Amino acid sequence: MTPGSATQEGDPWWKSAVVYQIYPRSFADSDGDGIGDLDGITARLDHLADLGVDVLWLSPVYPSPQDDNGYDISDYQDVDPVFGDLAAFDRLLAAVHGRGMRLIMDLVVNHTSDEHPWFRESRDPASPRRDWYWWRPPRDGREPNNWGSFFSGSAWTHDPASDAYHLHLFSPKQPDLNWENPEVRRAVYAMMRWWLERGVDGFRMDVVNLLSKDPALPDGALRGDGPYGDGSPSYVCGPRLHEYLREMHREVMAHHPGRLLTVGEMPGVTVEQARLFTDPRRAELDMVFQFEHVGLDHGAHKFDPRPLRLTDLKASLGRWQTGLADVGWNSLYWNNHDQPRVVSRFGDDGPRHRTRSATMLATVLHLHRGTPYVYQGEELGMANAPLRTIEDFRDIESLNHYAQALRAGAEPEEVLPGLRAMGRDNARTPMQWDASPQAGFTTGTPWLPVNPDHTEVNAAAARADPGSVYHHYRRLIALRHEEPAVVHGDFTMLLPDDERVYAFTRHHAATTLLVLGNFTGDTVTVDLPGGWEGAELVLGNGPSAPVEHGRTVLAPWEARVHRRTG
Repeated sequence: MTPGSATQEGDPWWKSAVVYQIYPRSFADSDGDGIGDLDGITARLDHLADLGVDVLWLSPVYPSPQDDNGYDISDYQDVDPVFGDLAAFDRLLAAVHGRGMRLIMDLVVNHTSDEHPWFRESRDPASPRRDWYWWRPPRDGREPNNWGSFFSGSAWTHDPASDAYHLHLFSPKQPDLNWENPEVRRAVYAMMRWWLERGVDGFRMDVVNLLSKDPALPDGALRGDGPYGDGSPSYVCGPRLHEYLREMHREVMAHHPGRLLTVGEMPGVTVEQARLFTDPRRAELDMVFQFEHVGLDHGAHKFDPRPLRLTDLKASLGRWQTGLADVGWNSLYWNNHDQPRVVSRFGDDGPRHRTRSATMLATVLHLHRGTPYVYQGEELGMANAPLRTIEDFRDIESLNHYAQALRAGAEPEEVLPGLRAMGRDNARTPMQWDASPQAGFTTGTPWLPVNPDHTEVNAAAARADPGSVYHHYRRLIALRHEEPAVVHGDFTMLLPDDERVYAFTRHHAATTLLVLGNFTGDTVTVDLPGGWEGAELVLGNGPSAPVEHGRTVLAPWEARVHRRTG
């Protein structure tokens, strides 16, 4: 779908676009092996075209041992047989372009698989590729430093053959590439050019702000009473990151002016840093994924959930709206393959309020300034999975955390609630296409069980119901394409101290939009700025009370967008 009148002359096309993320293992299975594949995606493209999205972001489909579900890549220039082959990829790309949409690939170049030929060669201390990774000798018979891994345990693994350790910020099977080595960078840029020449339209760059490490690899401050240090000051937005991103842009993206979308996943990035990364004059990235708002319901760590305070959410998102108002651009998301389902997390996934809360959350997000990202199934109101015992979990992050917690003396029922709430498996259950036994995802046994609620929550039912979450997303996407104020309008937060209602305005030229979202299951009375009596209701998720005398009433989980001109 080509963005419509909301795009102004000279603007990048992606400012009025909406991106849809596909997790290929779980989207659609064409051959009955229980794992989604490329031909399955191709067969379901009409669903996405009808939704109105402009860009598909494809999570990794490269050859991989699947230690981290494809984010451990063993060959950057092929397709894993579980997903198909390059011919299937070319068919998908042609079908995407034939529907007026674009496709971006997941670029995972902070690390490879330990089965990648580059790493296998690097195991030999005499190999020219030894310095392609972070190999270091023991320090006093132990790891070279005290860094902990994001996936629990040490960030170092010992290789007895050479009595050396390799660095891995994630799994031991995901060794970090050494971007200090210019040969590594040249190899990555050559691979990127190969995909762009094949026809892809850009990249989502996995943990791209971890590429640059302080070569001294100093110890980090200890985390609580644990054995591992926090190495993030030495690798989050490290000393040469801007240099690397500018070089990447110059060597790769600059050869395709106006065509591409680049978004960098950046855990720990600040607003001030994001202004630099996304300033078009600096030629680094188009936008970044920040994680501040999806950490607001974490306690001591990710698997220690606490209730979200709406004022915290408004302060966070409002700060990003203000901070990137004059320079750079926001990416907007609730969900992705690493986050629990938002209707379960910040909404109410019970049958009474699921549709209302899912559509309220969508409305509030999509009316911010930035490019919205929709994760597969979000447009249906898909919810967290019923994960009861540790045997129900598949994800390496959850399994490692559970094992580490039990070794430290915790009981299973102390650990499981956090995994159920925050575990990544919640996002990875198969896409719910219909009410059939495997939700229309596969004719075989799915790699991860289908959520039992698929008999009520599925694409077939949603398409047939004009009041469904799916059709609300269609209306939201159409509004972004048609109304310039959604794309270009100034952002002004209202009611910043209200713990129930999220309210803001967007103003552009002669048009002002008022956005209201009730984040509770209660009826709420809202005091509004003057001048909204009788204003047009552009979009809502149910019957709405009028605005009278500067006040209105919002039903439980209600969302509205009003418009006035002049």
